[in-house]
Amino acid sequence: MTIEPTPFREPLSRTVLRTVGIALIVGVASAWRAGRLQIWSSLTLVALWFTFGGHWVEVFFLNVLRPRLPASRMIRIVARLATWFVGGMVLGAGASFTAARLAGLHARWPVWWFGIGFVVLELFVHLPSYLLRRSSFYDGRA
Repeated sequence: MTIEPTPFREPLSRTVLRTVGIALIVGVASAWRAGRLQIWSSLTLVALWFTFGGHWVEVFFLNVLRPRLPASRMIRIVARLATWFVGGMVLGAGASFTAARLAGLHARWPVWWFGIGFVVLELFVHLPSYLLRRSSFYDGRA
């Protein structure tokens, strides 16, 4: 008997606090590393594509796509990885556009690299939950 996971729910205030906080750290650190602290706010907006936008890619999979998929674990794994890949390409295109317009920075890689990078990022993000025995991508409960 397969138990269907419940839809993902989180207060918007928690989502915004977490994703903006991470983006702010990434934006400031990236500006500092580039030696251009004056562009920290632009780089924070670029990072928001992946933090805040990435959250909604995950919510789309959990609440919209997953309920429509067969209960097969393999199908859900492939669908989730594909969702992350396509979502990463879309987010990467938006981030590249924002970086070019606001900070004069241009991507050095094709957009599909953002898809691969986003998949790797999501796999990394799910690892602590798995290690703490919480639901994650790795155990199929999230």
